[in-house]
Amino acid sequence: MLNRKTILIIIILFFIAGNVYFGFRYLDTQKTLRQTQGALATKKTNEKILEFTKLFIDKVLKAEGEVDFETRLKLESAVRDLNDEEILAQWQKFVNSKSESEAQQEVKNLLGLLIDKIKTD
Repeated sequence: MLNRKTILIIIILFFIAGNVYFGFRYLDTQKTLRQTQGALATKKTNEKILEFTKLFIDKVLKAEGEVDFETRLKLESAVRDLNDEEILAQWQKFVNSKSESEAQQEVKNLLGLLIDKIKTD
């Protein structure tokens, strides 16, 4: 009878130790998953910013003449897709510029902001 109790206690302790081990492994995996999801979200945001920046450079800064309506609509959609209020506000400042010199200054501010928003961590 004593042998059975001892064996049963050892089995129960083994299961408890297993549960504790797998519990810690689960928590560690959850932490790693959160970090990976954060890195993925940062990567997606960076890609969107770079895509918008490239589109802006190609369609606005390299444009020979006036930017057509379809391109402006595409740019507006791309900037809104970034979901960043600060970039959108700077975009509005650029779009609402009253003079060429003001527009040039706002372009510099916009490009600087876009570069600053790219996360490297």
